[in-house]
Amino acid sequence: NTLKPYLDCIRTTLTAALCLRNFPSQIVERHNKPEVEVRGSRELLLQPIVVSRNENERCLIEPAINSVRVSIRIKQADEIEEILTHKFSRFLMQRAEQFVILRRKPVSGYDLSFLITHKHLEDLWKHKLVDFVIQFMEDIDREINGMKISVNTRARIVAHEFMKQFA
Repeated sequence: NTLKPYLDCIRTTLTAALCLRNFPSQIVERHNKPEVEVRGSRELLLQPIVVSRNENERCLIEPAINSVRVSIRIKQADEIEEILTHKFSRFLMQRAEQFVILRRKPVSGYDLSFLITHKHLEDLWKHKLVDFVIQFMEDIDREINGMKISVNTRARIVAHEFMKQFA
């Protein structure tokens, strides 16, 4: 599988980035916001990491002291894949609360974003979260490929039936 080295690199990087701890706000007392979202202090943000398979397929991992944001750009080789990816990601983002870590709005330039906080790591196992993100990426790739094949098959059947009337 050509996707395996890409996903293995993301798995390793994400596992290293998920060393999070509870870190309350330095500005507002009794607030605990994800620093990767708030961007209140530069010293609490780590260097963002981009894992890229090609120019159209990449993953941005933005670690901070108490949270990690993972943004995914899904393969879009042609217009059909762009449309399918847009529709599929909108469908998923409308149901973001059911995925717990999925953000409703992705980072610009990416199709989907996850936000993992220290609270998620207290409630869930780290290796299971990493497995979920990797499995999610594999499943999305598989789903979009399947939908593309389905659309092409339907188009071929419609074109065949349309051409029958001219034969």
